Amino acid sequence: MAYHVELTARASRDPGRIYREINAANSEQARAWFNGLEVAILSLDQHPARCPVTPEYANLRHLLYGNRRFIYRIIYTIHEQSQVVTVLHIRHGMRRRYAAEGN
Repeated sequence: MAYHVELTARASRDPGRIYREINAANSEQARAWFNGLEVAILSLDQHPARCPVTPEYANLRHLLYGNRRFIYRIIYTIHEQSQVVTVLHIRHGMRRRYAAEGN
């Protein structure tokens, strides 16, 4: 069964910031990479439990996208009863550990 993928306000802002950081407006390669990131996020509608839990919180999962120094973490939670995946944040993999809001 397909899940519905939702983004928090924070996660909704993240793609625009990433788009600017990688200069996707002026690079075909960066734009293709960015489009792949969006596809990866939307792929969470199928089998979201396939990704590992985060090292920071056992109730969160993360999908890694990219390679080498361009790995981004898509941090999300799964609500099994309502079949909803909520993306909390999209962040560069080299950043400090994720601190969930309210924790």
